[in-house]
Amino acid sequence: MKNEKVTNILIVGVGGQGSLLASRIIGALYINRNIEVKISEVHGMSQRGGSVVTHVRAGDGVASPIVAPGEADILISFEELESLRWAHYLRKGGSAAVSTQTIPPASVLSGAVAYPEGIVDELKTRGIRLAAFDALAAAVSAGTAKAANVALLGAASVFFDFTEEEWLKALSECVKPKFLELNIAAFKAGEAAAKEAVK
Repeated sequence: MKNEKVTNILIVGVGGQGSLLASRIIGALYINRNIEVKISEVHGMSQRGGSVVTHVRAGDGVASPIVAPGEADILISFEELESLRWAHYLRKGGSAAVSTQTIPPASVLSGAVAYPEGIVDELKTRGIRLAAFDALAAAVSAGTAKAANVALLGAASVFFDFTEEEWLKALSECVKPKFLELNIAAFKAGEAAAKEAVK
C-alpha cells in the first residue's frame, strides 16, 4: 500500500510503564498495511523510573528513525509531566493522548522543585487536539492496572487512520493470548475516554 506521507509519533513516559509494548503494537499496525516503519527507543538514567522516549516514523522511504522537534504528528504520554517536557516536539495542529497519572521525578521527591500544576490546562493553550484522561483508572475499570499502556493506546487510536479491527489485530499479535481479553477491554475503555475528551 502506497503511503507518501510520513507519520511521526513520539511515545514518552518513565521506565516500567510499558512504552515498549505500545511501540510494538503501533509498529504492527503499519507492518500489517505494508507501510515502512522505524522505531527508536531511548532510556533515561535508570531503566525503571527514568525518562523514556520512543520515536516512531512510518511511511515510504523513511530514513532516520528520529523525530525532530516540531515535527511529531502524535504525542503519546504515559505521565503528565513528561507530556509537558516533550510537547515542543509536536507540530502545529498535532494531537496528544496524555495520561494524567503523575510519577514525581527524583528532583521533586528530593524537595528540590515542586511538581508543576496546571499541565493539562497549559497543553490546551497550545492549539493541539488533546485527549487527557487517567489511563490507569481506565485500565483498572477494565480489569487490570497492568494494561494502562494499552488504555492509553486506545485513547491515541482516535488520532490514527486505522480501524478498530486493525488495532485489535495488532494487539492480538503483540499481547500474550491469556492477557488479550483484558487488554482489549482496556483499549476500548481508553478509546471511549478519548472520544469523550476530544468532543
